Amino acid sequence: MAMTKEEKGWIWYDIANSVYSLIVITTIMPVFFKTYASAGIPDATSTANWGIANSVASLIIAVLAPALGAMADRPGRKKRFFAFFLFIGIISTLMLTLIGQGQWFMALVIFTISVVGYSGANVFYDSFLIDVTTHERMDWISSAGYALGYIASVLPMVVIMLMFQFGGKENSLTVTKLAFVITAAWWAALSIPMLKNVNQKYHSAAAEHSITGSFLQLFKTFREIRKHHSAMLFLGAYFLYIDGIGTIVKMAVPYGQDLGLTPTSLVLVVLGIQIVACPCALLYGRLAEKYTARKLIAAGIIIYTFITFIGSMIPLLQSRDHRLMLFWALAMLIATSQGGVQSLSRSFFGKLIPKENSAEFFGFYNVFGKFATVAGPLLMAIMIELTGQSCFGFLSIGFLFIGGLWLFLKIKPQNITRGNTDYSKTTNG
Repeated sequence: MAMTKEEKGWIWYDIANSVYSLIVITTIMPVFFKTYASAGIPDATSTANWGIANSVASLIIAVLAPALGAMADRPGRKKRFFAFFLFIGIISTLMLTLIGQGQWFMALVIFTISVVGYSGANVFYDSFLIDVTTHERMDWISSAGYALGYIASVLPMVVIMLMFQFGGKENSLTVTKLAFVITAAWWAALSIPMLKNVNQKYHSAAAEHSITGSFLQLFKTFREIRKHHSAMLFLGAYFLYIDGIGTIVKMAVPYGQDLGLTPTSLVLVVLGIQIVACPCALLYGRLAEKYTARKLIAAGIIIYTFITFIGSMIPLLQSRDHRLMLFWALAMLIATSQGGVQSLSRSFFGKLIPKENSAEFFGFYNVFGKFATVAGPLLMAIMIELTGQSCFGFLSIGFLFIGGLWLFLKIKPQNITRGNTDYSKTTNG
């Protein structure tokens, strides 16, 4: 069955926003901040500042997301909120070009605003999955979005790398700022199909449209969420296994640096993961149609548990070449399941929640995602402190996957309904 106009418009936004994550969050902006915006500041201080900015941005979204979702579930509100945060993200990304040397505080403020815009738009974008497709096609559409986002983000990144390569060291600052312009332009242009073709179909029938009323609705959700036992089980499982995934992704670069990989090599590893993750995410989507998303997510969690075992072995190898080979194998194994697990988690959650309150529930979903990657680093730090060995720290991440899998398997297949509606009486728009 061919994709509908709404499905295509929704997928285009995954292609649009993926370049921001790759360029601003993962690669170009961190280097720009360390080497240019933080000029004259000790490395430890600049690293701490960068970490604080990321934490503040995550905290802002984690606190606001459920309440914003409650407001957005009113008729016609969801796209307005989406467009508002999209505008903030794009404009603040362009403003990164205004940062001067040594202006680290200005850089952190603008970066934090851009992350809030990016993450805020994603809260409402994810919730639109309920509106654009059917229960049966949800896994495939979500997987297609992740897959195309992975591969499409490689294109502007390759262009930027070539500009760095042929522009010369003396033009690196110009190329860096041009990278921010490319990111904003790509993000804005490819968001048009989403803005044009995707509309809110389901909404809450609650009459109160005020901010106060939205917070009251939020408290009501906390009181009545026990009616959605499977959704709560999933959020608990998701918190654990997405924490493990996030910790592994963050540890990949430090591991590579310890093994002697150059910055260029690490960028190639990141691009390699993006490329391999594309077909693998599509494969997860297709296999979910035959074997169910529940089985595929469980398989992905098991693969990640195996990854923690492989990762813990790297420091024990005596040969540098063998360590590098195992590092690449680890990166490619991550790529096989990273997009699949994330995309199916999004669609799986969408099947457990009431459609008319999708923005509010996806607000909670994003809260659990934002507060993730807390337990993993802490667990690693404790194990390394107790054993003095980084390999045991990495191995300890496996407990997050084991715990997440245990909770996830407690969700019974018969509880994955075609959208629970016992939460409240609603109307469709």
